[in-house]
Amino acid sequence: MQSEGVNVNRLITERGQRYGVFAEHAAIAQSIKSVMFARQNLALAADQREALEMIAHKIARIINGDPDYADSWADIAGYATLVADRLHTKNGGLTV
Repeated sequence: MQSEGVNVNRLITERGQRYGVFAEHAAIAQSIKSVMFARQNLALAADQREALEMIAHKIARIINGDPDYADSWADIAGYATLVADRLHTKNGGLTV
């Protein structure tokens, strides 16, 4: 399958080699997310929720695939930093 100059089958194969079988990754990610969001009264801003979901996604990739792929770890730090930076700015640079 071709999509705008990208060989999708090759991309899927490459990602599978790095991150493992997608269905297994999805099961791990959904399990993590169901635990994270089990609390009914969890009040999160959109960026906080999205960051947590992306971190769960990256953790699932690490568990299911290559745990030595540094980009996955850096991505986790990046999502957390985006939220922390906004909160520091919101709080006038103060840690509360």
